[in-house]
Formats: sequence, C-alpha cells, structure tokens
Amino acid sequence: MSNETLDTVATAAEASAPPVAVPTPESSPESNPATDPDLNDSDIRQFVIFLCGEEIFAVDMTPVQEIIRVPDVVRVPLAPPTLEGLANLRGKVLPIISLRRLFGFPERDADDSTRALVIDLGQPLGFVVDRVASVVGVETARIQDVGALTTTVRTDLLAGLLKDAGGYPMVMVMDFEALIANEFAAIAAAAKQHGGPGVAAGLDANDATGDEDENSDELQLVSFEVAEQEYAVPIENVQEIVQFPETLVRVPRAEAHVLGVMTLRNRLLPLVSLRCLFGLPARDADEHSRILVIRLGEVSVGLAMDCVNEVLRVARSAVDPMPRLMAASADVAEIGEICRLDDGKRLVSIVSTDHLFRHESVQEALETVEQMREDDSTLDEDLDTGDNDNDDEEQVVVFRLDKEEYGVPIASVQEIVRVPEQLTHVPKAPSFVEGVINLRGAVLPVIDQRRRFGLAKAERNDRQRIMVFLLNGLRTGFIVDSVAEVLKIPKSAIEPSPQLSPEQARLLARVANLEKSNRMIQLIEPAWLIGDDQRDQLAAIGG
Repeated sequence: MSNETLDTVATAAEASAPPVAVPTPESSPESNPATDPDLNDSDIRQFVIFLCGEEIFAVDMTPVQEIIRVPDVVRVPLAPPTLEGLANLRGKVLPIISLRRLFGFPERDADDSTRALVIDLGQPLGFVVDRVASVVGVETARIQDVGALTTTVRTDLLAGLLKDAGGYPMVMVMDFEALIANEFAAIAAAAKQHGGPGVAAGLDANDATGDEDENSDELQLVSFEVAEQEYAVPIENVQEIVQFPETLVRVPRAEAHVLGVMTLRNRLLPLVSLRCLFGLPARDADEHSRILVIRLGEVSVGLAMDCVNEVLRVARSAVDPMPRLMAASADVAEIGEICRLDDGKRLVSIVSTDHLFRHESVQEALETVEQMREDDSTLDEDLDTGDNDNDDEEQVVVFRLDKEEYGVPIASVQEIVRVPEQLTHVPKAPSFVEGVINLRGAVLPVIDQRRRFGLAKAERNDRQRIMVFLLNGLRTGFIVDSVAEVLKIPKSAIEPSPQLSPEQARLLARVANLEKSNRMIQLIEPAWLIGDDQRDQLAAIGG
C-alpha cells in the first residue's frame, strides 16, 4: 500500500475525531508483492479487517475513504432504525449507520476502540464497527465463494470469504452496496416521485400569500417577556431573533441601557437592555434570554429580553391606543398600544419601534456603532458587502424536539401560541391528532410533533408551543418542545439531506450545516407535515 493511500485512510474527521492508526500490509502476516517475486499488484486486493459483535469482517479498500472515531450525531426522525444520525465531517453531512443494529446484534456503547468506516457508495456513509484490526493484502486466488458458509449474517450481504487473513482463520467480506440496497431500497424511487424540495416550497409560498390577503384586518406580533411582564412588537419590524451571544464588546462610558456591541454575520449590532430601558433591575442572561433584532429603515438594533413567548395574530379591534394620561409619562413612552387577549384577562403592551429608536440610549448605541465603523475602514467594507447578501440567506424559525433542532421557513408559520392547560379530545379522531383548541373562534386541530416523528411523549411544560401552519388551505397546529429563535441561514450552508426513507426524503429534504457554531439544523418542508389522507381527516375535524 502506498503512503498516499494510508494517509487518506487515516485522515481525521475533525479535531474531536482524530484518525485511527491503520496498520500497513507490510506489518500483517500476508504476502507482500514487494518481497514476493511471484506476485504482482494485479494479483493482490487490499482489505480493511474489522470486528462487529462476535464476527470478523473485511471490506474492499477501494471505496474506503477514511476511518474515524465515532463523531457526535444529530438524530433524524422518520429514518430507518439502523441510522445513528447525521454527523459533520469537515463541513459535509455524513450519515452514520450502526452495523450492530443492522445485523440485529445487541446494542453496545461506543468506547475507545469503536470506529466509523467512511465508505463512498455514491455518497459517503459512515458505518460504526466495534474495532478496526488491520489492513491486509490478499491474493485474489485466496478469496473464496460464500455459498456453503453458515453464519449469523445473511450470505446475500457477503461478497466472499478470506482464509488465514490478518491472523484470522476466516474473514467474511461484506458487500456494502448490497447492504445499502437492501436497507434503503425505496429512497431513490421516492426522490424521483416527489420532485425534491422545490415542490413543497412552491405550495407553501402560495398558501402564505393567500392567507395575508384573507387576514388584512389582523396584526401579527412577536410577544416576549421582560421581568414577567408581556410585551410585543409588530412582526414586520422584527428582522430576526437570535440567542444571546457568548461575548460582547463593551462600550466605554455608555449608559447602563447599552449592553455593548455584537457581531451578527459581519455586521455590528448594538445591544440595548429592555430591563434597564424600562427602569427594571438588571439580570444576567440565561439559556432563555434572546436578542430581538429590530429594523427601522436601514438601521438595526438588538433588544435584550428575558425570553420570547410566541407569534400572535390579533384582530385590530382588540388593540387600543395607550391612554393619554399614561402616554404622557416618560416611563411608558415606548408603549404605543395595548392588546386585549382572552376576553381582556391578558394585556400585552405593544412597543412602538418609532419611539424606541428615538430614545437617547438607543441613539447613543447606534452612534457608537457608526463611530466604530468610521474608525475601521476595513470593517466598513465588510459591512457594505454584507448588505448585498440578503438574497443568499434563508430566514427560518428554529424549534426543538428532544435534543435536536429543526427549522421551517418563516413565511410558512402563521403564528406561535402557548399550549393550553387542556386540549379538547375529539371522539373517533385520527390517532395522530392530540386534540383541538379554540383559536379566536375557529377550531384548530393540534398534532403532537413528537408523535409525528416517532419520539417519546413528553410531559406538558411552559416551554412548549403550538406552531400554526396553513397547509393547502387547512390551518393545523403542531406541538413542539420549544421555539428557539428566528435565524437567517446562508444558502451556502444548506445542502440536500441524505435520503434515508421515503417519508424523511420528502419532509426533511435539506439540512443546514452551521460548522462554525457546531450546529446542524434539519429543515422541514411544511407541505409534507401531513399527508393527503391525513389532510382529509383533519378537514373533517376543522369543518
């Protein structure tokens, strides 16, 4: 084996996944063409020998790209059970498949010996094995047929048998192409039949446009909390919602309202604390804290808040102007209107972004950023370039189920509401329907997204939300564990998701691989959240 080949096999997947040292054929007890004059390269085939369960296997060296430690994975719903998940392999999405699970062997936790063989079968796939033993060269004459072999592994998944190879009396040669064809047979047909993600995206775009015309007498608001008080801003002023940054650039001699400056995709964004702005006690940021990025014209500012609650759709008749006596107070000058919900039991203060941007502390924060731009011409050039990149980004709402993150196009989300204490269960309703709720006088069928994805049921809690979609004219709610943020994702970070099952290929057609932040967000095509037969059943409930 050449040094170049060995280097390829031993390449590290990433810093956290260092390469395994692969023995060369010269170190194994096999015949070596360099020392045996009766052999030449055409008579020798190289194999990687590995162990899985109690069995010893080999794979032809040709399609093996590298051997890595088992990386962290993102679980994929609706995928075959043999799939461990998706991993990041130097910026590329790599499916990780458990051979133990595929063969029906008992489960075993990964240890220091566990490795993943990265094999290119039209696309790279990682196969988890218990241990890699060696790389050996075997004369083609010593590769035997498996017809008479009796083993716990199906012989149709084997390509041959090696005798006295790598110190083992008998080694089975795995046919990984046959294995994949057997496990994921329907994938290619499903991809051709449904035409890829463009079809779903087109359906959603039409649905969203029609809904805007239908509900022109409504306001759409993003609600959030500051010191246990609920506020909201019109969604058209919200550029995005992001998590609190790990590091901030503090501004010298700035007012207490100004937290500092953060970088958001090559742009400087000033951060203002709403707690301080409203004269409330300061509080350290935690995992629930969010930054609401507000845009007015060409200017943006980040508002730090305790948490983001939901997206509300409110009839204009339920919104009243701030009483004149209170509006004259400097303490509430930023509050323009009051929204009445739940028959007046719930009041939400609507922040006027016009007034907010005229506040002294916000003006000071914006001037600080402008000064920083002037002081750094190189940074200014980067910012100007970044302004033209909006067409190269997609804006998605990120939500969580269990430990994984998912995203849906922001235009497809009608609203986000809290889960009521009790859902009304409909007799003889389809099993996938959790219940119905009354959403402003209309019956909304609600589906538990965990059940839809085959995940374990979770107890109700305050972080759960119902995301409301309009799917082919039918409003449907989906319960998720939490809504994390509204995020702009560069299109360069989005790639087709590995097609692992027909349903997964339709619903989770793409994945955003955010390598710098070590995140992998599976992007959902909302049009496939429910099937045609399920849509008819839901229509009967909603009607």
